[in-house]
Amino acid sequence: MSKAVSFHDLGLIEYETCWNHQEALFKENVEAKLRNRKFGEHNPTHNHLLFCEHPHVYTLGKSGNAENLLINELALQDKKATFFKIDRGGDITYHGPGQLVVYPILDLDHFFTDIHKYLRFLEEAVILTLKDLGIDSGRIEGLTGVWVDHHDENAAKKICALGVRCSRWVTMHGLALNVNPDLNYFKDIIPCGITDKAVTSIQAELTEPISITHVKELMLKHLKNLFDFEIIT
Repeated sequence: MSKAVSFHDLGLIEYETCWNHQEALFKENVEAKLRNRKFGEHNPTHNHLLFCEHPHVYTLGKSGNAENLLINELALQDKKATFFKIDRGGDITYHGPGQLVVYPILDLDHFFTDIHKYLRFLEEAVILTLKDLGIDSGRIEGLTGVWVDHHDENAAKKICALGVRCSRWVTMHGLALNVNPDLNYFKDIIPCGITDKAVTSIQAELTEPISITHVKELMLKHLKNLFDFEIIT
């Protein structure tokens, strides 16, 4: 089994364009595994790691509630934002410039077949990245993602959202870490369907400018170490 992972920094890319790209990579792996199982073939699967930012967009997971989007289509246009219902887990979230979005398209048969462990590794990569930046963060039992002030549920603020899809142990979608986005966009949704928790960013916590390039470098390092993969370009 290969732990080689093709890394691509896509920069600022339209959500739908990136979603279609993810789907193509995901389907290629799933179909290869189905052929291998059905016909006894030996088609390889390939692991990919995509980093990007998106223009303003709200996405709603398959189990989400559309009422958690608090603005109408006209207001979306005014904010130059788009809206998509998608096939990941979780509820509604926001993506925009200044937010690091990470999409691993991995065949977990190359690593470990445990979706809970997979989610915890994604969270841990974020927690370690934030620790490098001097920000204490962690998990809250019963909730996904990464939180600042996580020891006090009443004061906790979400800094990273997670939502994934997995089929035949192939993953897609991933995580969104708020580096320095415009947090006002979160006021137009009930983030992840949670009504009593605030949202924050690395820049807001540090109260000083932060380079998303530096955050990408830290994130890549920790993902590589946790999953023990070899980066190829």
